[in-house]
Amino acid sequence: MVGHVATAEVSVAAPAERVWEALTQPNLVAEYMFGAQIDTDWKVGSPITWQGEYEGKPFEDRGTVVAVEPVRLLEVTHFSPLSGQEDRPENYHNVRYELSADDGQTRVRLEQDNNASPEEAEHSRANWQMMLDGLKRVAELG
Repeated sequence: MVGHVATAEVSVAAPAERVWEALTQPNLVAEYMFGAQIDTDWKVGSPITWQGEYEGKPFEDRGTVVAVEPVRLLEVTHFSPLSGQEDRPENYHNVRYELSADDGQTRVRLEQDNNASPEEAEHSRANWQMMLDGLKRVAELG
C-alpha cells in the first residue's frame, strides 16, 4: 500500500460465505454501491468495471482484479474518472478486502491506498465505511 491509506471495518452477523457473495455477486453489489453494475470474471489480471449514476452523473469506474482468495481476500485496482484525474497508473488505488472470523461473525477490513493527503484518506474512509455498512445490511438480510 502506498500513499495515505484509508481503512474501514465492519462486523457482519453472517457467515463469511454470505459476505463473499455480497462482495462478488453483481445483483447484491448494486444494492449497496449506488446501484452500480459490476462486470468481471473475478480472475486475477481480469478487468473490472463499475457502471452507474452518482448524483445525477453517469460513471464508469475501472480497474483490474489483483488477488482473489475466496471467502478470505479480494483485491482490485480502482480508478474513477469522476476524480478529475487522468487515467494513468499512478492515479489508481488498490482496494483490499480482508474477511476473517470474529466471535461468530465475519469481520471485513477494507484498505484503499494512494490517497494524496490525510484529508483525502479520511474522505475515502467515510465513503468506504458507508459502502461497508450497506454490505453488512445486504449480507445480514441473506
